[in-house]
Amino acid sequence: MAKCLQVLFFVVGAICCAGIGAGFTVLFMNFAKDSSPNEEVHAECFLVQNPGEPGDVGGVIVFHHMRDSTTIHIEGNVTGLSKGLHGFHIHTYGVVDGDCGAAEAHYNPDGFVHGGPDAEQRHVGDLGNIESGEDGTAHVNIHDNIVSLYGDRAVVGRSIVVHAKEDDLGLGGDEGSLTTGNAGARLACCTIFLAPHD
Repeated sequence: MAKCLQVLFFVVGAICCAGIGAGFTVLFMNFAKDSSPNEEVHAECFLVQNPGEPGDVGGVIVFHHMRDSTTIHIEGNVTGLSKGLHGFHIHTYGVVDGDCGAAEAHYNPDGFVHGGPDAEQRHVGDLGNIESGEDGTAHVNIHDNIVSLYGDRAVVGRSIVVHAKEDDLGLGGDEGSLTTGNAGARLACCTIFLAPHD
């Protein structure tokens, strides 16, 4: 009888421990999903000229998402541009065979209107403008609190598009302004992919 009771207590204890363990596992998974990663995350994007568009735009864009931070750093150089401001956005899909049209619209999971990087409401993909100098090179140096490389809103696998014109940041007063910023043709694009880091 005593042995039966011992076995019974053991089985009940094991079930209770398993239940508590499962509960902690679910809690941890939810916590991890809602938290920043426990390591740095990096991604890269190699720009290529959009077929059919004039010029020879290229460059490399690098994304750094630091541990325990909601801020992402986007940096790099874009070459072959005309002097001035050019719309610079993250679009919904990756690039297929260098065709920037395949990237579709700005990445906008919230369904907001287009705006500038500092607007109260904006597309996740709204990164504003980059500015090129006389040599046709634009130096990208963006810090953003909305773009992410992890979680269910990650931009990995989506694309960067560089436009021919200045993005009016949603202030142009027409429908095009509220969707694309009237930034014009897609000069170059690239798919964002995770990359190793030191």
